[in-house]
Amino acid sequence: MMSEKPPLPADGQRDEAEPGLGLEQEVTMETARDGWDSKVEYFLAQVGFSVGLGNVWRFPYLCHQNGGGAFILLYVLLMVLVGVPLFFLELAAGQSIRQGSIGVWRHISPKLVGIGYSSCVVCFFVALYYNVIIGWSIFYLGSSFKYRLPWETCPTEGNGTVKECAASSPTEYFWYRKALDITDSIDETGEFNPIITGCLLAAWVIVCLAMYKGIKSTGKVMYFSSVFPYVVLLCFLIRGVTLDGASEGIKFMFYPRLEIWADVQVWRQAATQVFFALGLGFGSVIAYSSYNPRNNNCHRDAFTVSGVNLMTSVLATLVVFAVLGFRAKTIATECVKRNMKAAFEALSSTPFPDLLINASDVENMTLNEYEHWYRTRGQQLNISGYNITACSLEEELKQGVEGTGLAFIAFTEAMTLFPGSPFWSALFFLMLLNLGLSTMFGTMAGILTPLTDTFKTLRNHKFLFTACSCAVGFLIGLMFTQRCGNYFVAMFDDYSATLPLIIVVIFQTFSVAWVYGADRFLEDLKLMLDRPVPVVYKYMWKYVCPVAMLGLLGASLLKMILERPTYIAWNREKASKEDLPYPGWALAVLSMLIVVAFLPVPIGFIHSLLLERLGQSPADAEAGYMPCATTDTDQTPLDTLPPSAGDPSSFSPLLEENQDTHLQNGHIEHFQSSAV
Repeated sequence: MMSEKPPLPADGQRDEAEPGLGLEQEVTMETARDGWDSKVEYFLAQVGFSVGLGNVWRFPYLCHQNGGGAFILLYVLLMVLVGVPLFFLELAAGQSIRQGSIGVWRHISPKLVGIGYSSCVVCFFVALYYNVIIGWSIFYLGSSFKYRLPWETCPTEGNGTVKECAASSPTEYFWYRKALDITDSIDETGEFNPIITGCLLAAWVIVCLAMYKGIKSTGKVMYFSSVFPYVVLLCFLIRGVTLDGASEGIKFMFYPRLEIWADVQVWRQAATQVFFALGLGFGSVIAYSSYNPRNNNCHRDAFTVSGVNLMTSVLATLVVFAVLGFRAKTIATECVKRNMKAAFEALSSTPFPDLLINASDVENMTLNEYEHWYRTRGQQLNISGYNITACSLEEELKQGVEGTGLAFIAFTEAMTLFPGSPFWSALFFLMLLNLGLSTMFGTMAGILTPLTDTFKTLRNHKFLFTACSCAVGFLIGLMFTQRCGNYFVAMFDDYSATLPLIIVVIFQTFSVAWVYGADRFLEDLKLMLDRPVPVVYKYMWKYVCPVAMLGLLGASLLKMILERPTYIAWNREKASKEDLPYPGWALAVLSMLIVVAFLPVPIGFIHSLLLERLGQSPADAEAGYMPCATTDTDQTPLDTLPPSAGDPSSFSPLLEENQDTHLQNGHIEHFQSSAV
């Protein structure tokens, strides 16, 4: 079956031999491009990449801080208007052009090749610190196999407990002092943490082993790493809703506060979460979809993966706040007992006015009764030697919810209150490990696939390239295993990806909608999918998405300009967290991260212009660059071809028409060859 001719690049240029020049057509038999063994593997890989650690700790935190149910409604709105169209764009581009991010944007226009390289740089930055978080999960997983969890009680020092632990909590002390052994600020580097360094090495070894055969090995790992977290989340949900205080936590979580919609920063946070939840701009979505058969329904995949991502975020939020509700009620109840005991002792030892509450019946006292008493009577008491405090369930729910504090402090503390806490702790951190790895595999695919597609040398030594990439990632990642390494993780997380990725996605959308042409792209998709694509995407890609992304970029830049960047540090003397401004050198580093990630875009543009002036095409300038296979595959299975199909000479009719022949996913793939 003859295939359609591939669409021309956006600038209308084509490498063709002019008649009369005496050039011969050369056809090269290339190695078949890898493909997914099944649709299930592909789907699990896309879901595994998009569903990551952010669904478990960032989304619940944002939902809690920004209006509960109102934030979820805003998130769904932005997911539909911006997230799904952009996700579909990346899926369709990768599947249509069958290349990584570098090849996709080079195919649309050689001047845009820098977009693909920027995606690779950002993926590399993210991989550096993301694997450190996986290393932390490995450390906590190993520490969970003890009868009494090591963060359950404070260690002793002399005749009492360690002062720093007593002033904070056992979980905070274990996290900051035992796991990280953190310094007081980013200026204090300190020596390497040997245990975390070993865990980081283990994380990189796991990633290397899972990636060494490309998607052939990654797809098999996904059966466990993508499915297991859902099993754990369901176990925690069933256990969590049976706990005392779970209903209060869930009710507090989802109570809608629609007034937050008037806050521009809430819109910025919701858009950023949509942006990162789907993995837009990393190139990983493009890389995974490029291994699909040409007739795969990527439009349906866009809705399915986005829907699974949303439902996972909501499920994780239910689990988190059911458990945190239990934790908060337990702590608040203990607070009530402690205060009532102090008040009862004071009343029995010295003459004191009536407390207006039965302090001896603490077991039957509700938190609402205590809060009402404290507001009307308790806070007015001045008892020498006793400190009567407020015991607020809401305040306890707010503690330790942001970022890593949710997983390694608040949630960890809650699990110490579970019967059989080591089992639940091991289950939780095994879930975090799998969530992190599935996302890490996609991030590495965003680096390896575009580069191996572009450079023939790397393609011929894929295992060596994968191993070297992981080794370099580990060596640079040692920066994060210093005692101040957690502060660098926060810096990379906040600044190395956000702005560069937003800029990359803006360029991606502009390239497809305006440079290549939205109408033209929709027509290509119609031929590829054998069905029309709703025309509404044309207006989404041309107007709605660019305006939304430019607004997000402006809001992010404005926030950086108006507010000096800060980080959360642990003060050893005060045994508490504090916000510190980044020093001047750190601001220079984070600025450099943003510039380095974005720099390939203008460099690629200038490089293409210079090559045009010199009379060269960018494809000629890149040694080993393989032209994109952008045409439909022949749907004739290999087993129906005549026996001579294995002989290259049997393809002589195709060769006469100057076409290359490729084996792809058990089918013959043809595409136009370049004139040499």
